[in-house]
Amino acid sequence: MKTYKFKTTINCGNCVKAVTPHLNKLEGIADWNVDTNNPDKVLEVSTDSLDADTIKSTVEKAGFKAEKIS
Repeated sequence: MKTYKFKTTINCGNCVKAVTPHLNKLEGIADWNVDTNNPDKVLEVSTDSLDADTIKSTVEKAGFKAEKIS
């Protein structure tokens, strides 16, 4: 299982609601969450099969920016 972290523009509960259907639709995500209290609004995604680019493009399709961080 890999865990990817992204700095995002998902900054409130409504933003999380907006991105939820997009991330839940992706097959291969075991778990995800957004730390909206973190200044970088960190999205953490655990997956067995997806790569960072797929997750990033899904977040961007939902209307938010995502930048992979280590």
